[in-house]
Amino acid sequence: MITYRDARPADAATLDRIFDTSFGDTFGHLYRSEDLDTFLSSFGVSNWEVELEDPANAFRIAEADGETVGYVKLGPLELPVQANGAAVQLDQLYVLKEHHGVGIAHVLMGWALDEALRRGAREMFLSVFVDNHRAKRFYDHYGFEAVGRYDFMVGNHADEDIIMRKVL
Repeated sequence: MITYRDARPADAATLDRIFDTSFGDTFGHLYRSEDLDTFLSSFGVSNWEVELEDPANAFRIAEADGETVGYVKLGPLELPVQANGAAVQLDQLYVLKEHHGVGIAHVLMGWALDEALRRGAREMFLSVFVDNHRAKRFYDHYGFEAVGRYDFMVGNHADEDIIMRKVL
């Protein structure tokens, strides 16, 4: 059974584990080990605690039988784009691979869109790796459109990301 709840500062270590695992499973093969290690170690549990306590951010967790298996994070717009009014950034949406395909990402995205509207946002932005076709199809399904590019740094390696926007 999948349940959903808002994240709390006590979830910091769990979010750190989910992020590291999901990112490594999805993208780890693209990088030299030192670049991946540098990237993953640059943000730890104490950073998550700070973000979880910051009201500018919003997190929603998915749990399967009481174990966290995914999350979504909204935050202030930090991508190099010009918003047309109030905007939020979908910073992360991760679901552990063994839980792909059961609808968790869709529920988390629905919550993110509702939360963005509740916060008064008129637009939502995100960035996605140019070769992450699964994620791009997912965001296309929700009406996101490419509006630019962005260099996402993993250690000393620059990934080409696409900046996407959805008008809410």
